[in-house]
Amino acid sequence: MITIEAKNVNCYFGDFHVLKNISFDVDKNNVVALIGPSGCGKSTFLRLFNRMNDHMEGVKIGGEILIDNMNIYDTSVCVEDLRKKVGMVFNMPNPFPKSIFENIAFGLKIKGYRDKAFIENRVVELLEMVSLWNEVKSKLKKPASVLNLGQQQRLCLARALSVEPEILLMDEPSAMLDPISTAKIEEIIHELKPFYTIVIVTHSMHQAARISDKTAFFNLGELVEFDTTTTIFTNPKNLITQNYITGRYG
Repeated sequence: MITIEAKNVNCYFGDFHVLKNISFDVDKNNVVALIGPSGCGKSTFLRLFNRMNDHMEGVKIGGEILIDNMNIYDTSVCVEDLRKKVGMVFNMPNPFPKSIFENIAFGLKIKGYRDKAFIENRVVELLEMVSLWNEVKSKLKKPASVLNLGQQQRLCLARALSVEPEILLMDEPSAMLDPISTAKIEEIIHELKPFYTIVIVTHSMHQAARISDKTAFFNLGELVEFDTTTTIFTNPKNLITQNYITGRYG
């Protein structure tokens, strides 16, 4: 079942043609990695799925992006509701200036939950989902800033999950993290996959190979190749893909 479908998508920032006629689909409960050189358009493409580019000056978007068969750029779409359905984790952890507990409880309250016992139990569940509970259970009232970067990123992931999204976007979620924290993020992605559709931007070929079902290679605003991750890394159809994968380009 296709969850996300992009049809002939073009994106401009002013006169700059950022994304060029891209068609792309993501199956439900798949992990899809977007790879390519810096500036190739992969993060811009990712942010189209929850309309994070809307505020960019001079942005123009053509084509269609469908989520569960609904065009998310239709004028009838409520962006706030869309972002509850499509969560996002950024490359730099961005916890709220609140306590560890409130960082997650905030999302639950946004969803309309008011029962104190439910919120407390759900916060514990979400912290357990991101392998953080045992590390923070004695300091839930302390500010999130006391956590190290890896812990902050897992907290932000729990916060994103608190609004019960169907799709999770991850823009280089381990770019700022050490290898141990990166491994934890990858392990969590594997555990979340049965419940969420995940699209991740990564600069790490090894990471893409480890965690994704399919991989999309972008270059100069174009989708050069999109296939199973095994095919992309062992038998790419395009020479430029092969050169990028093997480190001869990009």
